[in-house]
Amino acid sequence: MLHFANPLLKNIIVRNQFDSIKRKQCLQYLKTLRSLQYEGFKTVYLGETEILESLVTGEDFSDGYFMRAPTWCVVHGGGSQGWVPWKYRIFLRDELCVKQEENIFFEFCEVVKKAYGKCAIVVKGKRQQDEAKPKADQKAGAQPSVPPGINLTSIVCCPQVAQTYGHELLILPSPYNYLNPLDSAWSSMKWFIINNRKEFCLQSIDSVYSYQYILFNDLISKGIERINLTKWKTLTNKVRRWENYYLGKFS
Repeated sequence: MLHFANPLLKNIIVRNQFDSIKRKQCLQYLKTLRSLQYEGFKTVYLGETEILESLVTGEDFSDGYFMRAPTWCVVHGGGSQGWVPWKYRIFLRDELCVKQEENIFFEFCEVVKKAYGKCAIVVKGKRQQDEAKPKADQKAGAQPSVPPGINLTSIVCCPQVAQTYGHELLILPSPYNYLNPLDSAWSSMKWFIINNRKEFCLQSIDSVYSYQYILFNDLISKGIERINLTKWKTLTNKVRRWENYYLGKFS
């Protein structure tokens, strides 16, 4: 019985139960996504990424205990059609600024409606360490219910809002985040920042101090522009191959 198992064996049993549930959730997500695609829905991925101050400046002034370096959160969306023709958002995130924006998702849904028609809007689920362990009375075959809202770091995504504009909001199970091409797009943008940040830096030196000015908005904008339509098609085609693999493996 699980109650008498040693801690290591107990962890393995719970882990196997958790993986089984996640596989079924992934299969349900893929089947729902394909069904919507066959009905004419365009797939759009909406997400966010954190930009640390040290990534932009190349220097880390935080001590890890008392002083937290500021972090910026970039929110954008894209898919096989490239970046969504929508003005992405940048939020400063620190202990004094933790509010989540509720109106941005309305605007995003309206923009993709005008640009593509009805869409399947995909957002990533909660991180694995933030999720509760599977409950004892939860059946392995039970389908996860759709939550009233998906809280990203900076915005709230609501299924009812998406449906108001003719869209469907889908949640990508957290262990399969690589089925979201946005992750690769964010990585490419950050590599651009690392390799080109000096070109967006202005320095001023006087008799006492030296100052460094970062053209932050320009740096982020150019990094996003580097992921063009061709790169987006490459990323989404790679995701499509993984989706086909899991549909065959989990079915």
